[in-house]
Amino acid sequence: MPSGPILSGEKVRLQPFCEADITPAYTSWLNDPEVVRYSNQRFRRHDEASCRAYLASFAGSANLFLSIRRLGDGQPVGTMTCYRNTHHGTADIGIMLGERQCWGQGLGLDAWATLMGWLALQPGMRKITGGTLDANIGMRRIMERAGMQLEATRQAQEILDGEPRDIVLYAKFVDR
Repeated sequence: MPSGPILSGEKVRLQPFCEADITPAYTSWLNDPEVVRYSNQRFRRHDEASCRAYLASFAGSANLFLSIRRLGDGQPVGTMTCYRNTHHGTADIGIMLGERQCWGQGLGLDAWATLMGWLALQPGMRKITGGTLDANIGMRRIMERAGMQLEATRQAQEILDGEPRDIVLYAKFVDR
């Protein structure tokens, strides 16, 4: 059984992602060009085996792989990752809101803020980070609305639609 917190926000519940969450719907998110437009997942084709291998990569680590479920009906709508470095007191988080009909409803922001709030309370945690391609305006807004500040830009780091794009990195110090 995967370990990790069960957290409730105003619109979503976060819980450990488990084998039962590897469904055709989940796999379809990973293979949907619009869902993974700004992710390097767009270069891969996913199936049940690749999803099981990814889930297994979290076993025995401090990292988290979480299912995002809509409050009320419990429908899975996305996932979050959290890569923690306990030696440095840092956590880098990411999100994929796979159910496109849920976009623009504040579920991503609620999930992001809920996980950030929990992380900020963890002993030794001092900094939470996240990043995205500069063209991903929705993700940038989530990070900014969650209180993160633009920390750095990796200029022309990745190619999107044949054009070099910047990666923007955001951060929030827990004690600031």
